[in-house]
Amino acid sequence: MDTATILKNIYSKLGNKFILTLAVFFMWMLIFDRSNWIDMFSEIRKIHSLEKERIYFLEKIENDRSRLNELRTSNENLEKFAREQYLMKKPDEEIFVISPE
Repeated sequence: MDTATILKNIYSKLGNKFILTLAVFFMWMLIFDRSNWIDMFSEIRKIHSLEKERIYFLEKIENDRSRLNELRTSNENLEKFAREQYLMKKPDEEIFVISPE
């Protein structure tokens, strides 16, 4: 096939008004429209990412609530937490901190 025949085939297929109209419509919706499909798919990915983040933080809030409830109800747990997290000690004690290298 020569170039003229290929161009003639392409023109005959695109020459149909309906196909040309559909091609223009899809091109318009894909790129130029205010709510185009490219931006829409990008926003959908962002929504899924934010939903995963929301679930993570809800689980973290629930864990913190249970930990806070534990600390409020038991003095032993409160003392353990203060010793481990803030290195608090009684006046007659010494603390040795061992850090991994």
